[in-house]
Amino acid sequence: MRRLVGILFVALACALAGAGLQAVADFPSWAYGVTAPPPAPGTAPAAPAPAPAAPAAGGGPAADPTMHSLPGATGQYTRVQIGNQYGPVDWYPGDHPQMPEIVAKGKQAQMVAACGLCHMPNGKGRPENAPVAGLPTEYFIKTMMDFKNDVRKSSDPRKANTNRMIGFAKAMTDDEIRQAAVYFGSMPWTQWIRVVEVKEVPKTRIQGGMFLRLDGKETEPIGNRIIEAPENTEETEVLRNPRSGFVAYAPTGSIGRGQTLATTGGNGKTIACANCHGADLRGLGPVPGIAGRSPSYLVRQMHDMQTGNRKGVWTELMKPVVDKLTGEDLVAVAAYVASRPQPAGPSTQTAAR
Repeated sequence: MRRLVGILFVALACALAGAGLQAVADFPSWAYGVTAPPPAPGTAPAAPAPAPAAPAAGGGPAADPTMHSLPGATGQYTRVQIGNQYGPVDWYPGDHPQMPEIVAKGKQAQMVAACGLCHMPNGKGRPENAPVAGLPTEYFIKTMMDFKNDVRKSSDPRKANTNRMIGFAKAMTDDEIRQAAVYFGSMPWTQWIRVVEVKEVPKTRIQGGMFLRLDGKETEPIGNRIIEAPENTEETEVLRNPRSGFVAYAPTGSIGRGQTLATTGGNGKTIACANCHGADLRGLGPVPGIAGRSPSYLVRQMHDMQTGNRKGVWTELMKPVVDKLTGEDLVAVAAYVASRPQPAGPSTQTAAR
């Protein structure tokens, strides 16, 4: 792995030798699930989100006894059960291998939530977190160690789930990290997101770092952003259906512009993604696949690398690749990469509604 990293680093250095650097792109608030720029440097990070409140004895939303179900699932569960941090509902256990304890239940005594709660049992994740299915084991472990060693954080100190991940990594043993890495790496990435170019996007609200479409048919200009929303709001946000994916609305023309940047380097602005991520962008050795994954996540990572908030060996390889990209470039590259077709899988069984 070290030898390959060294070869890639030399290749990138040669490709970009002599190129001047450009100022960091404007803060892409949409990718972080917020509407305003982050607070001034030095502001304390957001406190980790508290655990959900226990059901109230007198009733109320936390004690809602309504039972929910999904097509093809055998069980029925309340919202409290579905969102249990230390044992969330696994709607379709046949869709994935047996989960390790750390993935299925976490470690309540150390306040480590189950990996499957946010990233889902199939590792697909959601726009506000990471898509981890199909990542190389070595890469997964290295990124977790970066969290543990305080070399990876968010450019926006308000991003509470990143701060939680830092705490989780510090509380997990090396063996637990490896178990999670092997588990998620055993499942190939399959289609989860469809990218649609638009001039006008449905109006949305932000909840928990994710865009949710409003009722009705009102729209607004897309601007220089990508709006990534659930295909079915209730199934994703309320029921956490691991078979219901996402639609990413991108500016008209962004996929084509991104293709030029990602495949040719844009006349020295960057280098072709395939040089390191493989011809189909599905990964090469320990280098992770990026095709078909969340554009929100991709832009967050590129921006965090630009600002120096994400460090580590892998970032040293990526830093010269992203340094000259503008905010418009980030949108274009992410739209193109996310639009790359992927094999079908269980996650696509629920049609868009």
